[in-house]
Amino acid sequence: MSGWVIIAGLGPGRESCITPEVMAAIAQATDIVGYIPYVRRIAPRAGLTLHESDNRVELDRARHALQMAADGRRVVVVSSGDPGVFAMASAVFEALEAGDATWRALDVRVLPGITAMLAASAAAGAPLGHDFCAINLSDNLKPWDLIEKRLRLAVEADFAMGFYNPRSKARPDGFARVLDVLREGCAPERLLIFARAVSTPEQKIDVVRLAEATPEMADMRTVVLVGSSQTRLIERAGDPIVYTPRSVS
Repeated sequence: MSGWVIIAGLGPGRESCITPEVMAAIAQATDIVGYIPYVRRIAPRAGLTLHESDNRVELDRARHALQMAADGRRVVVVSSGDPGVFAMASAVFEALEAGDATWRALDVRVLPGITAMLAASAAAGAPLGHDFCAINLSDNLKPWDLIEKRLRLAVEADFAMGFYNPRSKARPDGFARVLDVLREGCAPERLLIFARAVSTPEQKIDVVRLAEATPEMADMRTVVLVGSSQTRLIERAGDPIVYTPRSVS
């Protein structure tokens, strides 16, 4: 088959965070497929068709991309951040596994990107400098009980944590429950970082103690980082530095 599918990460927001490999794939593409705001980050040009869709139709989007590739098109499926972190890579492979058997002969590749958690960590210092985990707080695709179980186990293991999709208009109360769970298992001085619109001109980084954290500090443009019990704050003129030592005392 002459067509191909590349699942690419556009990084957290700033164009300079997009890798040269992803830029090259976009330059070769005949079609761009993705969630509306991500597709709109791609500049229109002659010979390129932009396919925008809602964020609740990931499998339809994936099937569309695979079928276009089977028809000989060069398709880039775009995600923000990294496509393998709570994004489109898994959706494409789910569609590939369940779909037309001929799709398995397609050239399907994943190109990594800078995920929001790593961009936020860099903006704050190095809070993920030791063992850490990432948890998607949306219960759209998994039950809340499972989210809470994983959260409690991460607290017990004393991981630093990165929270994706912490709070939305449709889920205004979930993050308050997350803070309650953290307060049950962590000391009040545990460090939290609220990184909103990281790497964009609207970037805002707030470092607070758990005792000071409120649900309203987070929204869908925010990634929340929670330090481990070892995470430290360096006060200085200007923004503080948050880091987790590489060794455990």
